[in-house]
Amino acid sequence: MNSKIGIIAGGGQFPFLFARAAQAQGREVVVVAHEGETDPALAEVADCLFWVKLGQLGKIIKHFKKEGVTETVFLGTITKTRIFRDIMPDLKGLTLWNKIDVRQDDAILRAIAGELEKEGIEVLESTLYLQHLLFPKGILGKKKPSADQREDIGFGWQMARAVGGLDIGQCVVVRDRTVLAVEAIEGTDAAIKRGGALGREKAVVVKVRKPDQDFRFDLPAIGVTTIDSMLEAKAKVLAVEAGQALLFDPEAVVVAANRAGIIVVGVEELADGTLVMQ
Repeated sequence: MNSKIGIIAGGGQFPFLFARAAQAQGREVVVVAHEGETDPALAEVADCLFWVKLGQLGKIIKHFKKEGVTETVFLGTITKTRIFRDIMPDLKGLTLWNKIDVRQDDAILRAIAGELEKEGIEVLESTLYLQHLLFPKGILGKKKPSADQREDIGFGWQMARAVGGLDIGQCVVVRDRTVLAVEAIEGTDAAIKRGGALGREKAVVVKVRKPDQDFRFDLPAIGVTTIDSMLEAKAKVLAVEAGQALLFDPEAVVVAANRAGIIVVGVEELADGTLVMQ
């Protein structure tokens, strides 16, 4: 195994957590960071770090090859709406972009991963070394969902899975078995605020994996900012697919949820489709 591992980094804390975990396993971490997305402080954690603009695939490959990187991971957030205003692809990035027929999340990321692997750079699962971040089963805070809220979770689950199957998003907001908002390019927090404005204190947020979820990228993720968005929207229930999403700062999430009176539950789907919420 090559001692070096690459990180193609977006924003948020995920690249930091992975870098430290990989170093604890004796790996040298080479980061390619995106201007306007990645926290510059990541340079203090990485063994070496290079900056690229969004779309500069050729530059990413060049940096990794120069450093002898043969394995990498995709970590962190990219503001998806930037593709309409300030993407600056190099020749390799532009060539690949023009080949992609459907420019949804999975299609784009799989195409990039395919190009990297053609260059001898394998894309690994983002949860490597970080299995403990997977969302746990059961009730996380003090409050449990009512019978009506459980029905909304079940309804929202079906809707979110269908939307995920179209590679649109991973989250829906529902109330009384009615869809209030569907996550698309704007992201989960914006969808929660939109749906919460309609459903208010009876809004239920459901976030699940896509039917063909690729653990190499774009896993659903929950953190304190999710709870903050729910508090702002007055939404009262957050249901997340256990073992198929990431949970950052679990203790802080539980404290914030309890303080706000928000129910947080990790839901398991059994082979027969039954949802287990406790």
